[in-house]
Amino acid sequence: MSADDDDITEELLADAGRLTGLSLELLGLDPHPDDMTPEQRLLFDPEDLDEMAAVPAEERRDAVRQTRLLAGLLWNSSSILIDQLFRDLGTLSKLETVTPSGIAGTSVLSSLPPQFAAGYDTTFTQKFIVVAADVTASLARGWTAPGCLAAELAVRCLLDQAEITEDIYELDLPEEWRAQVEEVLLEDADSEALFSDSLDVLEDDADRLGFEHWFKPFAPGDTVPPYACS
Repeated sequence: MSADDDDITEELLADAGRLTGLSLELLGLDPHPDDMTPEQRLLFDPEDLDEMAAVPAEERRDAVRQTRLLAGLLWNSSSILIDQLFRDLGTLSKLETVTPSGIAGTSVLSSLPPQFAAGYDTTFTQKFIVVAADVTASLARGWTAPGCLAAELAVRCLLDQAEITEDIYELDLPEEWRAQVEEVLLEDADSEALFSDSLDVLEDDADRLGFEHWFKPFAPGDTVPPYACS
C-alpha cells in the first residue's frame, strides 16, 4: 500500500463519524453484548450472545475498523457523486441533442438504465441531482428508505461510486459489503427491474416502472423533494 493509500484510509476513517444516519451494525458489524442495552440483549438467544462475546479482541478490532472504513467510504462517495452529477449536467449543456452515445460519456448518468438514456436531459438531471442530494443527506440526518424510483437509482449510483474508490485504493472492507448495504438501503427495491434485458418485465410493470413514474412517490407516506416533483 502506498503513502497515498494510507492517506485515503485515514481520511475515510476520520469521515466515519460523520455518517450518523447509519449505525455500524446496519452496515454489517456484529454487535458485542457488552455494548448492548438490556432490552437489546433480549432480542438474541443466549447462545448467540455467547458466540458474539467469544470473538477474539483483535478480530473484533479489525471488524470495527473495516466497518468504520466502509462508513467513511459511503460519506466520501456521497460527495463525489453530487460533484460528478454537476459535471454531467455541464456535459449535457454542451450537447445539441441528448443521445445514448452522449450519455455513455458521462460519469453518473451512464450508470443509469441505458434503455432510457435519451430521456436523461438537463431537466431530468437537475431533478436527479436534487433527489440524490436528499438521499445522501439521509446518511447524516437518519436513514429513510427511498421514496421513489429515482431515489433508489441514486442509492445504486452512490454504491457504484464507492466500488470505484474501493477498486482504485484496494480498500480493506468487509466481505460482500455491497450486498449487506443494499439489503439495508434498498430493501424490496423495484429499481433493479429497470436494468432487466427483458422488455416483458418493463411492459408488464409500466404503471410502476415507466420513465414518467421515476420521481413519483411510491406511496402517500413517501416523500420526494418538491423540485423533483414539479
